Amino acid sequence: MLRLLALRVLVATGFAVAPAIAADFPPRPVGQNQAGIGQDVNYRIEIAAGPSSLPTVVGPVSRIKDIATIQTARDNQLIGYGLVIGLQGSGDGLRNSPFTEQSIRAMLQNLGIAMEGGQARARNVAAVIVTATLPAFVQSGARIDVSVSSLGDATSLQGGTLVMTPLRAPDGDIYAVAQGPVFISGFSAQGQAETLTKGVPTAGRIPNGAIVERQIEARFNDDEVLTLQLRNPDFSTAIRVTDIINDYTASRFGNRTASEQDSRTILVKRPASVSAARFVAEIENLLVATDTPARVVVDERTGTIVIGQDVKIAQVAVSYGQLTVRITEQPQVVQPAPFSRGETATEPSTVIEADQSGGQVAMLDGPDLQTLVAGLNRIGVKPDGIIAILQGIKSAGALQAELVFQ
Repeated sequence: MLRLLALRVLVATGFAVAPAIAADFPPRPVGQNQAGIGQDVNYRIEIAAGPSSLPTVVGPVSRIKDIATIQTARDNQLIGYGLVIGLQGSGDGLRNSPFTEQSIRAMLQNLGIAMEGGQARARNVAAVIVTATLPAFVQSGARIDVSVSSLGDATSLQGGTLVMTPLRAPDGDIYAVAQGPVFISGFSAQGQAETLTKGVPTAGRIPNGAIVERQIEARFNDDEVLTLQLRNPDFSTAIRVTDIINDYTASRFGNRTASEQDSRTILVKRPASVSAARFVAEIENLLVATDTPARVVVDERTGTIVIGQDVKIAQVAVSYGQLTVRITEQPQVVQPAPFSRGETATEPSTVIEADQSGGQVAMLDGPDLQTLVAGLNRIGVKPDGIIAILQGIKSAGALQAELVFQ
């Protein structure tokens, strides 16, 4: 039976853990929400009468496996608490991170080493949180990647080694054990007067660093109805995927098996004469012309602008000019007259200059992406100016696309 992760919150000793790879769920009957959250979704297999009369899309053609996923057994998240040792003085300060010292004592006691009174002063140990994703259908003994992140005030995990750390699911059971050298992409160098840091030296990864100890039972071949979910929801793409699968199964198995449910979900009934894995392998390589809404994505922090292929702009006139005002302070020293009782003084002097560049008016008419980009480049503005222009065009109602800010 398919085992799924059920979410609940367990609070113990000030540490919140979300338990559970949960109980077995029976096969979902028609009209029942398997997650049991919110409104039930009534999924029914209703085979379409024939191909739809959608317009031909002039765009990318992709395989079904690249635009959709099979919703059966899913990935599960694992978490663990461990220690990274072997650091070169960049570990946790045991006074500021008392849990690190407690963990060191507990680990040594488990290894049969009794620590007498006194506090440790080592700076080569760091407490870390270890996270991993347990893929679907993984078997016991397989290896998975893990991520390691510092929990205390360690400055770097470079050169450290993660000691044996059990990884638990939200139900509290151990599903993998992680251990190995930590690889980080950043570094940190510190002197008396300057510190240089590149990247994030307090987080890293251990490729193939965890061994799966328990597997999650999933019988994919028992599923009679397969659920395809599009990564980018779109009604037109969902209809085209349904038509392509039905055309293939009609010629291959003699009946139409797919039915669209909404903009994201397509249900496919598996023929009884073929296994689920073989059937998925056949339909996931079918080619589909994908469709996407017109969208402009803007990231104001980095000045990144991404314009979709179907973005169009009605004919507008755009004027862009940049006003630069420079204020320069040039104080002057004034000397008193000879043989006078005056004092040397400083007289303020301010110079203000204004310069306005650009200001040209350009006509923008974007029937396609190439014309739109050429029109924006003709104005000669930088990305921040293009962002302001796109906002103005959107406010004028001439931008026939969704403007998304990140």
